[in-house]
Amino acid sequence: MEKIKQKVLVILGPTASGKSELGVRLAKKFNGEIISADSRQVYKGLDIGTGKITKHEMRGVPHHLLDVADPKRQFSVAQYKVFADKFVRYIVHKGKLPIIVGGAGFYIDALAGKVVLPNVPPNKLLRDGNY
Repeated sequence: MEKIKQKVLVILGPTASGKSELGVRLAKKFNGEIISADSRQVYKGLDIGTGKITKHEMRGVPHHLLDVADPKRQFSVAQYKVFADKFVRYIVHKGKLPIIVGGAGFYIDALAGKVVLPNVPPNKLLRDGNY
């Protein structure tokens, strides 16, 4: 049996290039919901420095994976992929178009399956430079 591929729209670009506004316009036009692919906007409280979209700017379009991580804790691309995969399935189940919006190409590559993420814990010695 052939696997059916789900359509997902991706908007990727540099900071302050209008990705969020375009995402909202396209979500309204094509009955979509947005999944953030920003490695900073996942953190709670990092609003101003990250250019996080406001409730007003969302214009009623559901946004996912904003404000989900504690900035005092590590949040990895592997964790992002698990959450994002669930939201893609959830949005599709609702009969809507998943729209991935952000500037973190690594997050998008991981979600698209272009990056293999090993299931190993972080090596504290390497992270501390004590190798």
